[in-house]
Amino acid sequence: MAGDWLDRISWDKDGLVPVVTQEAGSGRVLTLAWANREALALTAQTGEAHYWSRSRKKLWHKGEESGHVQKVRSIQTDCDQDVVLLEVEQVGGIACHTGRHSCFFYELRDGDWAETAPVLKNPDEIYKK
Repeated sequence: MAGDWLDRISWDKDGLVPVVTQEAGSGRVLTLAWANREALALTAQTGEAHYWSRSRKKLWHKGEESGHVQKVRSIQTDCDQDVVLLEVEQVGGIACHTGRHSCFFYELRDGDWAETAPVLKNPDEIYKK
């Protein structure tokens, strides 16, 4: 019976489901990513967030390069089971590849997008390539 819960997810035509990742405690939305069946199963098994990178077309363990893993506190789905919500502890306080706390740092102000959050760490220092 283990794994039946995955059959209840409404996967899209590409076998993906959107995943909203929210910070435990503050409730702040850190990111929106995508998961396939394997990523969601690994998330549940390991207690750390795994996603499917649509741009790189591969499984992605959040923090695999940066060390900024997301420790999962709960996994939820909406009433239609076509969106997953992860409540996480964000290790290192940085969720965004830009070095910010959250990927949501642009706010519409006077008809233009303004950056509303500082870079906490230079991405070049996080991702040494």
